[in-house]
Amino acid sequence: PLSLHSSTSTRIAARIRAFDPLRRARANLRRTPRGFLVARMCTKNDSPEYYFRDLLAATVQFLLVALILLGGKTVPVYASVSDTCASGLDPTEVFWPDAPAVIPFKGADSQDPLAFRHYNASEEVLGRTMKDWLRFSVAFWHSIRNDGSDPFGFPTKRWPWDAAPAGCEDPPPPMELAKRRMRAMFELMRKLGVDLWCFHDRDIAPRGDTLEETNANLDEIVEYAAQLQEGTEIRPLWGTAQLFAEPHYMHGAATSPSVDVFVRAAAQVKKAMDATRRLGGENFNFWGGREGYAFLPTTDLKTEREHAAMFFKMARDYWVKDLKQKGKPLLIEPKPQEPSKHQYDWDVGTTAGFLREFHLEKDFRLNVECNHATLAGHSCSHEIETAVAMDMLGGLDANTGDPQVGWDTDQFMTDGREAALVLSAIVRSNGFAPGGINFDAKTRRESTDVNDLLYAHIGGMDAMAKGLKLAAKLVNPDGALEGVKRERYSSWVSELGAKIEKGKATLKELEKLALEADGEPVVGSGKQELADNIIAAVVG
Repeated sequence: PLSLHSSTSTRIAARIRAFDPLRRARANLRRTPRGFLVARMCTKNDSPEYYFRDLLAATVQFLLVALILLGGKTVPVYASVSDTCASGLDPTEVFWPDAPAVIPFKGADSQDPLAFRHYNASEEVLGRTMKDWLRFSVAFWHSIRNDGSDPFGFPTKRWPWDAAPAGCEDPPPPMELAKRRMRAMFELMRKLGVDLWCFHDRDIAPRGDTLEETNANLDEIVEYAAQLQEGTEIRPLWGTAQLFAEPHYMHGAATSPSVDVFVRAAAQVKKAMDATRRLGGENFNFWGGREGYAFLPTTDLKTEREHAAMFFKMARDYWVKDLKQKGKPLLIEPKPQEPSKHQYDWDVGTTAGFLREFHLEKDFRLNVECNHATLAGHSCSHEIETAVAMDMLGGLDANTGDPQVGWDTDQFMTDGREAALVLSAIVRSNGFAPGGINFDAKTRRESTDVNDLLYAHIGGMDAMAKGLKLAAKLVNPDGALEGVKRERYSSWVSELGAKIEKGKATLKELEKLALEADGEPVVGSGKQELADNIIAAVVG
């Protein structure tokens, strides 16, 4: 590709000025009323020699200006699959040559950075293996497609699957590149011993010039992924449609003021659902990054919420009735804002209320993301506990944010206490299959070595595995923490408490009891410090 910088363009301009036809052509330049220089058009009285001279001068001038305006930008030149680079597209190529075929478990005392210290897939916790409890999933977008860019900087990562293949100077064509990325994804999962993965439609397959071409690209990549899945237990935990990145979704998708955008979003969700079903996905997820508003005075909030509900109803009908996926949950992933100023699925409570308002609570469950919880002003354990209490927990996106940073940094969760508290609610509710723990997390911008992806996932999986073992101790019915909790509610274990909980008591009846009571109500200590100490003793 051509790439001209200022010094290069200066040298080229100096050489072009040396050509006599161009110097003479300057005499034929005129300035328009607005100050633009243009070549004087030849007339029928001009000789053919001058006509050719002026045409050549104008052409050279145009090319020079165009090259200078490029300012160093490049146009990618793709290698043909049929040329000598074809050998670089070998499906057996390895992207993590320094890592073992499968990351081993070596125990808590291990110092091997490419080994698990706490995650032992076959180890049983409360009668179930760690693998069955945790149901880990790798996110395609944050692992394979994360290039390190952020709102303030360009990409920093050049992963081997995005680089030119061996013996080739240029990257492969878009579709071959997409297949190469998919092979990298499957190698990563094999090394981690993970059977589940998650994807956005636009992350796994390139966009085409038309929707029809885009759909064809997605079909081809999905079939390729299906081939890679054959003979394995690998399948998607969930798929989703990316309804936030393309320019036409700037006002939202289901909540867009444009009916044409609503139609496009519906078509895209249908296609993404088809892809998820083809790959044996166990759930389908919705994350509405732009389903909200940026400027309330010009927003018809009532209409947008109603449109969103209608969109979800159509998606439910297609998933359940047309694709016959009843029993495979539809998920909604709450988030308060970013990129929207305010999203309609702010948190678990808000989203559950929305679903109940529009009679969708039996059709959807909630996929809780920890970093989204903190952006909403909650802890992750609060959101998980709330979803469990409402019987709406469908899955967990395990990540965390930086308390000193105000946006969704999507870092891997490595804090044992946080993991233990998050998993306590999940263990208490006996798990959340067919949901799972998706690592919607990425390596930091400065982490550019390919093995950093392995270190990150190993650390995240170890943290959740350790958290699972700690959670099993915390929720033990005979344990000290559960004892403190039981004592707090002990007064309800009575005839009166049972009568109130069954809805058989009246205000008049309770008023009479209050008037007959001797003195003030008895209130026991909350014993939060004792509970804190118990947790600290378990977590260590």
